[in-house]
Amino acid sequence: MKLSIIILAAGLGKRMRSELPKVLHPLANKPLIRHVVDGALALKPHSLHVVYGHGGDQVRATLSEFPIHWVHQAEQLGTGHAVAQAMPDIIDDSMVLVLCGDVPLITAATLENLCSQADNNSLGILTVELDNPQGYGRIVRNAAGEVERIIEEKDADAAIKQIKEINSGIFLIPAAHLRRWLGSLNNDNAQGEYYLTDIVSLAVAENIPIFTSAAHDVYEVMGINNRVQLATLERQYQKQQAYELMLDYGVTLHDPSRIDIRGSVEAGHDVAIDVNVVFEGEIKLGNKVKIGPNCIIRNATIGDGVEVLSNCVIENVVIGDNCKIGPLARLRPDTVLADNVHIGNFVEIKKSTVAKGSKINHLSYIGDTEIGTEVNIGAGTITCNYDGTNKHKTIIGDKAFIGSDTQLIAPVTVGAGATIGAGSTISRDTPDDTLTLSRTPQSTVPGWQRPIKK
Repeated sequence: MKLSIIILAAGLGKRMRSELPKVLHPLANKPLIRHVVDGALALKPHSLHVVYGHGGDQVRATLSEFPIHWVHQAEQLGTGHAVAQAMPDIIDDSMVLVLCGDVPLITAATLENLCSQADNNSLGILTVELDNPQGYGRIVRNAAGEVERIIEEKDADAAIKQIKEINSGIFLIPAAHLRRWLGSLNNDNAQGEYYLTDIVSLAVAENIPIFTSAAHDVYEVMGINNRVQLATLERQYQKQQAYELMLDYGVTLHDPSRIDIRGSVEAGHDVAIDVNVVFEGEIKLGNKVKIGPNCIIRNATIGDGVEVLSNCVIENVVIGDNCKIGPLARLRPDTVLADNVHIGNFVEIKKSTVAKGSKINHLSYIGDTEIGTEVNIGAGTITCNYDGTNKHKTIIGDKAFIGSDTQLIAPVTVGAGATIGAGSTISRDTPDDTLTLSRTPQSTVPGWQRPIKK
C-alpha cells in the first residue's frame, strides 16, 4: 500500500492567545507539529504533505530538515477545503492518512493498527469513547452498528450530544474516492465550512465500507486549543516518559510526577533520580548513576557510578566513571571529565578537560583549561581566560597543587608536580616540582590604632 500523509496545520489557534502559530507551541520542548511529523515518518509514507496557513514561514522554517510537500491554504475554509489543497500532489492509487498538527501524542502503533485494516475500497476512521465528549464530532451509527455519519458539536442536537464515541479527526481514505468526495462537499452548516467529516455520508451513499479503529489511549487523540490543554498533555507526556524509564530501564524515580524529559534518556541498571530533575536533548546515563534533586542536565553522557548532587546544571558534557559532581556545580559546554574526578559546590567549568583523579571542590571558575591527573585546585581559584577580545588556554600538569584564591592568567602553563602558593597571581609559566607564589610580604605596624569615631 502506498501511503500519502496529510497533516493539517493551517489554524491560527486564537484561544492560545499568542503570536506563535498554534502548531509551534512546545510540548516537552518540541513543537506540537514535530511530534506529529515524527510519528508520521515512522510509517515510512510514500509522501508527506503539510497544509499550512497562519505563520507559514515559521512553520516551514521549523520543519525545513524534513522531506515535506508544502501546501498553502490561503483561506481557512474548513478541514475539507484544507485536504483539497493537498490533493493535486497525491497519486490516485495511494491511501491518504489525514492527521492533525495539534494532536501531538498520537502514536505510530495506533496509526499502524488503523492502516493494517485498510484496503483500496474502504474508509477508516480513528475513534475513541470519552466520558465528556463535549467539543468533538460524534460518530453516529445505525441499528446494526454501522457508521452512518459524523455530526459536529455545533450541528448536534441534544440526542446526538449524548453519544460518547467521537471522531479523532484522523482518517484513512483511498485517494481516488477522496478526490471525488471533496468535489461534492458544501458549507451548509453552522460554521459555514467545508467539513472533511461529510465524506462519511457520501461513502455510505456509495456503499463504500467504513471501519473504525480505536485509539489505545484517549490522550492520543486529544487536540490542543488552549494553554490548559497544552499543560494537560505535557503532564501526560511526562508521565509516559517516566513510566518508560522505570519499565524499560529499571530506573528508580523518587517521584514519577516530578521529572521532565524533553528529549531522550538512555540509562544503565540501578539508576536513581531524585525529584525535579529536568533532562533535555540526548542523555546517556551509565550504571548506578545517582542524580540529586533540582538538577538540569542537557545533552550529556554520564559514566558508571557517577553521583550528581543537588542543584547542578550540566550541559553538553562528557563525564567519566565514578565522578562526584556538586552540589550547586555548573558544567558548561565542551567540558570532559575523566574517571574519579570531583567537582564541588559553586564550581563552574567551561570548555575544559579534567584528567583522572583531579579535584576542584570549592568556589572556582575553570575555562579553556587542560588539567592533568591528580591535580588539586583550591577554593577561589579562577583561570583568567578572556582578555576582552580573545580566549586563551591554561594548562595544568599532572599532580599540580593550586593554592586557594589563585588567579591563573592565560595563556599559562603550570608544570607537573608544581605547587602554587595561596593568593597568587600567576602570569608566567611555572616549572615542574617547585613552589611558585606571588605575594606582597606581610608586615605588622607596631603601635597602630584603629580610628575612633567622635
